[in-house]
Amino acid sequence: MRTWVVIAPPAEAESVRQSLRARGLLRHGVRVARSESDVLFPVTAAPEPPIERTRVEERELPAEPATPRSYRELVHLTAELEALLPRAFDVLGDVVLIRLPPELGPHASEIGAALLTFVPGARRVGWDRGVHGEARLRQLTPLAGTGPWRTRHHENGLEFVVDPEAAYFSPRLAREHARIASEVLPGETVWDLCCGVGPFALTIARRAVAHRIVAVDSNPAAIALLQENARRLGVMDRVEPWNESIERFVPSAGTADRVVLNLPHEGIKYLPSVSAAAARGGTIHYYEVTRREDRSMRGGMLVSQLADPFAWACVESHRVHPYSPQSDLVAYTFHRE
Repeated sequence: MRTWVVIAPPAEAESVRQSLRARGLLRHGVRVARSESDVLFPVTAAPEPPIERTRVEERELPAEPATPRSYRELVHLTAELEALLPRAFDVLGDVVLIRLPPELGPHASEIGAALLTFVPGARRVGWDRGVHGEARLRQLTPLAGTGPWRTRHHENGLEFVVDPEAAYFSPRLAREHARIASEVLPGETVWDLCCGVGPFALTIARRAVAHRIVAVDSNPAAIALLQENARRLGVMDRVEPWNESIERFVPSAGTADRVVLNLPHEGIKYLPSVSAAAARGGTIHYYEVTRREDRSMRGGMLVSQLADPFAWACVESHRVHPYSPQSDLVAYTFHRE
């Protein structure tokens, strides 16, 4: 294809690209060409004023667009707004969820269309406005694609039916689901508190070494999906679903050898009662959003919140994934003597 191009030295290529994008001059659908001495950017018109250390010529360039390395390459924004585009997004089956800053709201549909094109097999894209309430439900705004939010998600060799608008599930915890399951010992009683659709409990159940697995959530939609997944995976007889709040469940539930408490913003208020119900030699896997500057001391501070804190130790902690520019989701492991 015959087109005007802005020719820049390789050392200046990125700054030139940003300048052309900010001016809205980049020509889409034509491949950027490169050589050892030049980078050729196809443009719709010559930049005015001209960009320093560049020249404009008419050249023949391939018409096929290059395969994008990121959805960000498919979104046409000013350099200032482009800097706000998230680099990460969540994929649940054929559903894509992304969190956007308010400044990108006017461009949300374009971002959704870019993700629908970029993510293989994507059917629907949503703006994830965060998890809200005790049931940790996501507030989702459709951006592109069609169909329900309900989908089938695969991780660790298992398939889960999930509905991110109806019940909690995070694809970013796949490694944690597998890690905890691998640590369960034969004969243990395990509680999965705030279980959502049940990935911790069901992954543990597939190993078939626990004596008893109790999955607890106050959201009836979550428990319904847990039961559906348990039937599909053939482990219905190994998991006890409880549609109950932690406050009502723990006092009469007896003791547990291992507890999973994944309630990152509010779980601390349950640590005293949950730790009191842990058997001697028991373990609590606790997840919390922690400021990075507090991470080194946080484990010890959390131990002080446990019932009989002198019997407990924080034996391990690690970052699961970034949560914000200043904080991470952190997994803490507490062990009782």
